[in-house]
Amino acid sequence: MLNYVVIVLCRISPSLKLKSWLLRRLGVSVGKGVSWGLESTPDVFWPELITVEDHAIIGYDATILCHEFLQDEYRLGEVVVGERAMIGAGAVVLPGVEIGAGAQVAANSLVTEDIPPGETVAGVPAEPLSSRDESD
Repeated sequence: MLNYVVIVLCRISPSLKLKSWLLRRLGVSVGKGVSWGLESTPDVFWPELITVEDHAIIGYDATILCHEFLQDEYRLGEVVVGERAMIGAGAVVLPGVEIGAGAQVAANSLVTEDIPPGETVAGVPAEPLSSRDESD
C-alpha cells in the first residue's frame, strides 16, 4: 500500500527532484537528470527492479512494468532504461526489457523486447523504424 501511495504522489507531482527522491526511497535506481513525465507510472509491486540511467526521459503517462500476469504464467523481470534513452508518452514497457543508451520509444508503443542502443522503435509491438522504412 505504501508503494501505491508514493507512486500516486509521483504521478501527480510536477517536481522532478521530488519524484526521483521518492522513487529512490522505493528502490528504483534513478540516475542524474532523469525526467519523469506527469502521470508516468513505475511498477507498483517491484519498483526495485527498475533502473533508469542518467538523463533518460520517461514521457507523460508512460508505464514501466516489472511483472505481468498471464493466463498460464507469471513473468517477473528487471527493466533498464539506458542513459539518454527516451520513452514517449503513453508507451508501455514490459518486464525483462532493456532499452539501450540513446534509444527512443515512440508514443503509445508497447515494448516487448530489448532495444539496442541508439535504435528508434514504434508500434504495438514496438519495432525498429528502419525496418518499416525498408519495406515501403
